[in-house]
Amino acid sequence: MDYMLRLDEECELRGFSRQTKKTYAYVVASFFHFIQKRGLTLDKWGVKSYLLSLKVSANAARLYHAALKFFFAAVLNDPFSDVEIPKKRKPKILPKVLSQEQIKKIIESTNNLKHRLIIKLLYSSGLRLQELINLKRQHIDLDRNLINVIQGKGKKDRVTLLSKGLQLDLLKYYGSTDFSTPYVFEGRKGKYSKKSVQKVLEKAGKTIKAKLTPHMLRHSFATHLLESGVDIRYIQKLLGHSDVETTEVYTYVSKQSLSGINNPLDQL
Repeated sequence: MDYMLRLDEECELRGFSRQTKKTYAYVVASFFHFIQKRGLTLDKWGVKSYLLSLKVSANAARLYHAALKFFFAAVLNDPFSDVEIPKKRKPKILPKVLSQEQIKKIIESTNNLKHRLIIKLLYSSGLRLQELINLKRQHIDLDRNLINVIQGKGKKDRVTLLSKGLQLDLLKYYGSTDFSTPYVFEGRKGKYSKKSVQKVLEKAGKTIKAKLTPHMLRHSFATHLLESGVDIRYIQKLLGHSDVETTEVYTYVSKQSLSGINNPLDQL
């Protein structure tokens, strides 16, 4: 039996993304190499031995576990539970959030119109990096101040906010750009690359002496909305989270959630 072909077919049947298929194929191929080298069998003990041998982060270990769990269930028809083979606990890492003063400083120090627009969009709409570079001009609704995110993470469509203050920047940018594709941001070979966006943010972050990332701006968007009194369920929908528990992490870094607590030192 060609296990790798079966794996690809099962992933395709479920509509998994190209990246997921690529990751699952890599993990299963690595697992096969491991058990063959160690003389182990294709069973749950082999999975346990393989997972124990990994020297990767907890998040990566969870991804490896998910890939093998899918392979055993969908291809081998020999499913295992998280009780039989536990997955590593997800580390509780608080999101890095910038202050509004820091974001204002970053924007004001960015003179390039295209680069400034990238920063403003990531912050004001909570877009993920891939969603930003996939964004097409037809997805921006200037009349309703909305952005239609088409096939975001998990192949889900959603709607998020478009800042009124961005409209002028967008119109200036549209008027000064000779587009060859339908995408808002273009590079030399079609749509803008992830690396190009990361370089823009890396340069902009030097203004505040921080390693600026797309997710940091997304985290700041969510946290500042929460601090301004927006219901967490609306923030969940704007971010495209399936579970509100994912969004609730922002309550731990929000100043609003701590502002009502009296410090015991101040009561002496």
